Amino acid sequence: MKYIVTINGKNYEVEVERGHATIVKTTETAEKVYVSQPATVPAQPVTPTQATSATNQVTSGDGEPVKSPMPGMILDVRVSAGAAVKKGDILFILEAMKMENEITAPENGLITAVSIAKGTSVSTGDVLAFLKT
Repeated sequence: MKYIVTINGKNYEVEVERGHATIVKTTETAEKVYVSQPATVPAQPVTPTQATSATNQVTSGDGEPVKSPMPGMILDVRVSAGAAVKKGDILFILEAMKMENEITAPENGLITAVSIAKGTSVSTGDVLAFLKT
């Protein structure tokens, strides 16, 4: 699995396999990030699902939640907050068991918040977005 970690204004693309991490690429970020305590590597291994599904997830929004029907990886996010959608419009592409699945809008409405980003691992029932009808 590959992750992007930002530390002190630098993005590190890190590849993790079997508990071993390797830095693939380093880039500067547009804005500096200041950390009050030094970052440390956890002593116990963290599964990829735990590491990515909890990051950057909006847990509340205006409207009904659009949830993941199965565990997998988000390959594409086709909507953003404020987008008007119709029933059946493709919101996300979810890869599960080597198959690409289209997550569609259940109703006509307005996307009020998007909870996940491209490359995020999700579990069944994770909130992907909020739809106000």
